[in-house]
Amino acid sequence: MSTPTKHSTAAALIADFVSTDGHLTDRADLARFLRAHRLATEGAIPITLADLDEAIALRDGIRAVLDRRAEPDQEAIARGQKVLDGLRVTVRLQPAAGPHLAPAVVDEVRRGLARIAGAWAWVLATGEWRHLRL
Repeated sequence: MSTPTKHSTAAALIADFVSTDGHLTDRADLARFLRAHRLATEGAIPITLADLDEAIALRDGIRAVLDRRAEPDQEAIARGQKVLDGLRVTVRLQPAAGPHLAPAVVDEVRRGLARIAGAWAWVLATGEWRHLRL
């Protein structure tokens, strides 16, 4: 029997994000997710339908990479990559215990998505993605 390992904060965020299937169907769901994970401030968040589409595309792309039960959905991965390519992140100069990538955007929704991107980068760099299950 294997000993369970505790996921990093970044891996926990990614696990929660990809498990939103069915719970990320409208802008209010996205706002709830961002607030629950402290990726956005309390209060009104102006979320457009394009923001929601990007969040879903990113989630579906990450899910396609993590789903080892089937052939990777290359279209979902390409749509998710397109979202990542459009997010602005910066590398932190000081070493930190957390993610080394930080949002470099002002828009609150895109900043939240950039934090998810930073968490994904951390999970890839540490190899934790191999231990995440859908």
